[in-house]
Amino acid sequence: MSLNSQIALLARWTAAAAGLVALGACSQMPKLDVFSVSGDKVLGLVQPYRVEIVQGNVVTKEQMERLKPGMARAQVRDTIGSPLLTDVFHEARWDYVFTIRRQGAAPQSRRIQLTFDGDVLAKIDAPEDLPSENEFIAAIDTAKAKGPLPKLEMTEAERKALPPPVKQAAATPEPTGPIREYPPLEARR
Repeated sequence: MSLNSQIALLARWTAAAAGLVALGACSQMPKLDVFSVSGDKVLGLVQPYRVEIVQGNVVTKEQMERLKPGMARAQVRDTIGSPLLTDVFHEARWDYVFTIRRQGAAPQSRRIQLTFDGDVLAKIDAPEDLPSENEFIAAIDTAKAKGPLPKLEMTEAERKALPPPVKQAAATPEPTGPIREYPPLEARR
């Protein structure tokens, strides 16, 4: 065996031994829970992006106020939308379930159950703390305004202080005839 082949064989054995030592060391390392679902940050440094999950129907206080026992199924559907769950075994019951999980906002979950007697709404089982439309938007709004809100309207004194508008010169009239002639689309005979 030549010297070069002996060196190559020794290098292979050394690499294999180093690999085995590295694998053995991995089993002795403490377990790091790097990608914890409950944790907000990875290794305490980086906050991963979390997908917004919205499921179901948003039913607000204003919508529930319009809902009254004695309404037909079609009227209920027009008022608060189609139910998320309709059970084949419980045809008289409609379930409206809503959940939202948005990064930077508290998760929300609500459940409304409507019971029908034939085609007529008989019973409404809904939580008392349904939010109004404005409260719901404020609860999921993660873009917090910084500083005072911008002023959107001028006072009468500010309007009077503006310079008068500049009058535009009359526009030049458009030429009346064709500017350029194009060849005909069909061949002349």
